[in-house]
Amino acid sequence: MDAKNSANMFKHLEKQSEVLMESYRAMSHELHRLQVEEEMLMQKLYEVMSAEGLLKKKDKQKDSRHVDMKEKDKDSDDEENLSSEEEFSAAPGL
Repeated sequence: MDAKNSANMFKHLEKQSEVLMESYRAMSHELHRLQVEEEMLMQKLYEVMSAEGLLKKKDKQKDSRHVDMKEKDKDSDDEENLSSEEEFSAAPGL
């Protein structure tokens, strides 16, 4: 490549780089704006759901599921302990 073509190519690449950077900034700004808007909408949704009493019902369901999971874990731990004890008592000479 000769010097003239190299210079033209360099200018072209610099111009593309500037255009890409400007596009990146614009998209980044738009993304931030949308994230702020989403946060505001989520806060409004939470306020509406609180006012309607929908959150209390969900919290009660969540608590009951949490208790169910604790009971399941306890039951599975009991089963594991029993199977370990059975293996130990079935071992010869013990």
